[in-house]
Amino acid sequence: MRGLPHFWRLLELRTTSQFGDGLFQAGLAGGLLFNPERAAGPWELVGAFAVLYLPYSFLGPFAGALLDRWDRRTVLIGANAARVTLVLGIAALLASGAGDLSILFGALIANGFTRFVSSGLSAALPDVVPRGQVVTMNSVATATGGVATFLGAGFMLASRPLLGSDDTGSAAVLFIVVVPVLLALLLSVRFPRDVLGPHESARAIHGSVAYAVATGWLHGARTVLAVRTVAATLGGLATHRMVLGINSMLVFVMVRHVDTHSVAGFGTAALFFFITGIGAFIANVITPSAVGRWGRYRTANGALLLAAVIQLGAVGLQMPMMLLCGFLLGLVGQVVKLCADTAMQIDVDDALRGHMFAVQDALFWMSFIVALTAAAAIIPADGYSPGLVVAGSVLYLLGFALHAGVARRARPPG
Repeated sequence: MRGLPHFWRLLELRTTSQFGDGLFQAGLAGGLLFNPERAAGPWELVGAFAVLYLPYSFLGPFAGALLDRWDRRTVLIGANAARVTLVLGIAALLASGAGDLSILFGALIANGFTRFVSSGLSAALPDVVPRGQVVTMNSVATATGGVATFLGAGFMLASRPLLGSDDTGSAAVLFIVVVPVLLALLLSVRFPRDVLGPHESARAIHGSVAYAVATGWLHGARTVLAVRTVAATLGGLATHRMVLGINSMLVFVMVRHVDTHSVAGFGTAALFFFITGIGAFIANVITPSAVGRWGRYRTANGALLLAAVIQLGAVGLQMPMMLLCGFLLGLVGQVVKLCADTAMQIDVDDALRGHMFAVQDALFWMSFIVALTAAAAIIPADGYSPGLVVAGSVLYLLGFALHAGVARRARPPG
């Protein structure tokens, strides 16, 4: 890593940015969904996620074209500067007791810039490491960023009793978010121009910036269809995100409606996502070895099959078992995610890589929210729905069939 100075800088930027994002997302969840001054149920959860993630999911692949058109360093500087301003505004809205809609609208825009930064960092990674080290360094970057995200969320959880769980306390958390986001802005400035790409390529999209943006979805979709390894792993990743949406709704309803110490409150919901994140972190450590031994094709296939079995372990809907399954599903799901990242970083031309990560990000959240909405429509008031757990297992099997079938004729050597 010492021989890769720009990767080290990229890692510092990712760590700082994702710490701020973890703190922001947890602070927002605490301020809107687990705030005694604001009531929230299943449909409020769906509404919050839909407002925060769906608009950018539709528009992101258009904007992602900019990552393949403009100097990615310039994009990172502009996006982080916008984040600083928006977080300050959202914190002020919370402090003034503004309505949910105005807060969510501000958070929507801030979240869009955050995801723009995330896509830019992923697209730029192959420009700062040798091709043969992309899998390993992507795992290092993803693991470090994941730890930073959960440290940020954990910091919010630890400070909640000190700052309070009302609007004033939630606003104080968001004011703190400005510090890591401002640091991310300063770190973005340190890169020399053009180091992070994009570089000239025969696959580059020519024409005006408006044309490149307007056709962002088209070029992203064409690339997915043309590169089987990408299409296959994105299909598997989409099913994993759908199952996570189902399981998240189950946990949310249980902690909101079952009045026992073992399944009550924000702490249990946060613990579920924290444990899932620990599983994802471990996946970042073991995936390079797994891919090196079995290849991306068999590694992703095995992860999806294993996930289908693990999901059934939660059918009794006992919180300890759900936490254990969350940990294991976080692990195998992240294996699929890393295989998808690697396919886009190695198998896709640099001139189209920004398009691809924007499309992946859109698919990531659309799948999650579709499943969240479907679960909210049928989940009982106490959250006890074994059928939803079984449906999650079936989804994993469908993801396996899709991945195995699509990628079979395009199996990479490693």
